[in-house]
Amino acid sequence: MSLLAEQRRDVIVEQVRARGAVRVSELAEHLGVSDMTVRRDLDVLARRRLVDKVHGGATAVGEHSTEEPGFTAKITRELEEKDAIAAAAAGLVEPGAAVGLSAGTTTWRLAHRLAAIPRLTVVTNSLAVADVLHAQGAESRGTTVILTGGVRTPSEALVGPVAVAALESLNLDLVFLGVHGMTAAAGFTTPNMTERDTNRALVDAGQKLVVVADHTKWGTVGISTIAELGEADVLVTDEGLAEADRAVLEGEVDRLIVAQPGHPGAGTTGGST
Repeated sequence: MSLLAEQRRDVIVEQVRARGAVRVSELAEHLGVSDMTVRRDLDVLARRRLVDKVHGGATAVGEHSTEEPGFTAKITRELEEKDAIAAAAAGLVEPGAAVGLSAGTTTWRLAHRLAAIPRLTVVTNSLAVADVLHAQGAESRGTTVILTGGVRTPSEALVGPVAVAALESLNLDLVFLGVHGMTAAAGFTTPNMTERDTNRALVDAGQKLVVVADHTKWGTVGISTIAELGEADVLVTDEGLAEADRAVLEGEVDRLIVAQPGHPGAGTTGGST
């Protein structure tokens, strides 16, 4: 499958989500391709759970761009994949580093790994991340945890002007960003516009950006873009991501790491260096 095919599928997903339901003939006319090509695209998107394929077209499935699942609702989703991503991402952190962690269940899993690395300075807007580091005894290994203030969201993030102000004066070695969704057109996105501002401030505070996102995030679009795909120095995902989607990401990010569930710390890498 070519890059053009993936761009076309992004358009189809966006059309379906915007309108709720779209006919094959309408998509074919809009994209300038045959009905058969559209049907094949819908088959691929349906397998990825991005649309529901129905007779003559497709309907929307899943969450809308402004819907924000709660932390407890997401905590058991793709758990094996998130653990593998966390193991691979932790391998990028050296003792003594200053790191930032956004809120999210993948960064929460990463916090369990970072607790074992000594002398870190961890800046986070996540109550759950801070709790894990404390519970795992990170302070006894010389780690300092800095929790931003702010208003609490359903995803257990602290956001708003207080959080942004706390981040604006910081200089971090690495920032680990969890995202709601990612596409070639929209980049890395969130369903919460206020959280976007806080995450953007966190991204700007880091010398290096590492995005941690499992394969289900591909094709999902939140209402607000945090960063373009090309801003990521590293993207850590799992082997559930389709080869064609990997090709798109390898063309955008500096380095793609594909972690393998069931093999902690293992993974394959691709992309430019």
